[in-house]
Amino acid sequence: MTRRYAARMAKTPRSFIREILKVTGNPEIISFAGGLPNPALIRVEEIAEAARSVLETDGAAALQYSTTEGYLPLREFIADRYRQRLGLEVGPDEILITNGSQQALDLIGKVFLDPGSAVAIERPGYLGAIQAFSLYEPRFCPVPLEEDGPDIAALERTLGERDVGLFYGVPNSQNPSGITWSREKREDVASLLEGTGTVFIEDDAYGELQFSGRPLPPVKSYLPESTVLTGSFSKIAAPGLRIGWICAEPGILDRLVVAKQASDLHSSTLDQRILARYLRDTDLDAHVREICRVYGRHCALMASLIDDLFPDGVARTGPEGGMFLWVTLPPGLSSMALFERALAEHVAILPGLPFYVDGGGENTVRLNFSNADEERIAEGMHRLARALGA
Repeated sequence: MTRRYAARMAKTPRSFIREILKVTGNPEIISFAGGLPNPALIRVEEIAEAARSVLETDGAAALQYSTTEGYLPLREFIADRYRQRLGLEVGPDEILITNGSQQALDLIGKVFLDPGSAVAIERPGYLGAIQAFSLYEPRFCPVPLEEDGPDIAALERTLGERDVGLFYGVPNSQNPSGITWSREKREDVASLLEGTGTVFIEDDAYGELQFSGRPLPPVKSYLPESTVLTGSFSKIAAPGLRIGWICAEPGILDRLVVAKQASDLHSSTLDQRILARYLRDTDLDAHVREICRVYGRHCALMASLIDDLFPDGVARTGPEGGMFLWVTLPPGLSSMALFERALAEHVAILPGLPFYVDGGGENTVRLNFSNADEERIAEGMHRLARALGA
């Protein structure tokens, strides 16, 4: 039997991360390949108590259909937190709850992209966005990342040469590089996009995971009408709840709501209510500070071990937050070859190739420092140094 699949499926890459995670199921393997939060920092008992409370007091409503936009108290919490943390004035009517931030990207693709639409994206860019947008068969226009954000001259050229519908970026602790955009780069991007038809997709999945200093203003604060801001509770509460959101002006949000209605009607009513109850009864600021302290130590340990153990010619980023370090290997050393040698040492890494929509990245590696504890980070980095021949 010959099945006629949609042509778009041939143009959509498999998730490289999900494929690699299949080979890291062995508990003897120390994995720096995924992007998992540390399980010790998920407050299981508090979430369990919130679940019991919701089912006891609001069980019928929690198990019923609900509105597409999402549970109002949860949207109010998100809007209030934007005001408190970032001085960003948005209302709950500008928030749409999604099944994690990955669904947010899919809905954005449905609303904005036709086959051949031009999408500017950081180089290297987030693999999840590349996969989500690829379903809609766009033309990716990579914009190189510098140490403090996108290459503004390159972005300006791209905007001048192409009718760019979307520019997707991760200004805070970018995935995969860990780079945080400077205030100047945020202002420059907003100035370039002001008055154009290009919408900026500001993925802020890691914005709360900041190791020191005050958060920088989001690009949306400079470009409110033409920025779609996405966020997630996966990194600061629990990824298994699959609760993310989109923040956008009402004209854009209305179209996203229609796309979500066609996709799944609404996100889990039960999960939304459990999360809202948990957030009501929990000091989220204290919990986020704890996460940042732990991840800051993990990042510093991994960075120092790279500096001490790895051979000359290896370079790395110095993240101010997030969950990832980006490593550049000496010329001629393949990250795929290193991946194979590292697996033989029972340590998993993520080669950088799939983060490049135009090829390249053969000597780059993304390392996750959030999931493993400090003892396993130390052991894993010694194993990786052996794989490098150090």
